[in-house]
Amino acid sequence: MNFIKNKQALENLKKPKAVVFDWDNTLVDTWPLIQTAIDETMKKMGKEPWGLKKVRDNVHKSMRESFPEIFGDDWQKAGEIYKQTYRSLHLEKLYLLPGALELIEKLEEMQITQFVVSNKMGPTLRQEAEKIGLDKKFFSLIGAGDAKADKPSYLPVEMALIGSDINLRQDEIWFVGDTIADIECAYNSGCTPIIYGNAVDNEISKTISQNWIENGKNNEGPLPIYFHHHELIELLKK
Repeated sequence: MNFIKNKQALENLKKPKAVVFDWDNTLVDTWPLIQTAIDETMKKMGKEPWGLKKVRDNVHKSMRESFPEIFGDDWQKAGEIYKQTYRSLHLEKLYLLPGALELIEKLEEMQITQFVVSNKMGPTLRQEAEKIGLDKKFFSLIGAGDAKADKPSYLPVEMALIGSDINLRQDEIWFVGDTIADIECAYNSGCTPIIYGNAVDNEISKTISQNWIENGKNNEGPLPIYFHHHELIELLKK
């Protein structure tokens, strides 16, 4: 797919007063961790493991939204298996994506307020941020279960901004994420959606339709896309 118009949309962005980041696979590389936890859950629940590709192509909802669809009435049991498996691994195998720290530090230098809104359970999200020394970089870190609804609802963004001087209706706010949940959450909360793609193979998450990539919601224009955080750093320097 040709992303020329998406690159142009990125170049045309207005300078933000704030940036909301997704966490998993936007700032930190957690696909291998998520895959291990999901496959272990599937096996213990008598289902076929998914493998990395299916995990990457399908995972975007929070547990309380996705697990009932997969496991029915047993979703809470499956959820406990997933959480226990993930927590046994994540703090020792958690890595920042290339350029993520530099981007965060550039935004900090420019005094652009930063937030994290994730569909990872809130306590786990904050534990991970603290482990890799990023918790103080963000005004707030809001995860699944913190608000009354998770992404793509606007509610976790609204919660993240409480106590800040950022106004959803008046200020330019970028929402950077890698899946459809992030793009829809950006639209629902009045932020500007930006897709972070997979730098390894220049792929966009299969959860985002080609029509949305090319035309945005309601044909508002192509979605801004970048594949390496240094691209956004260079844009901010301009």
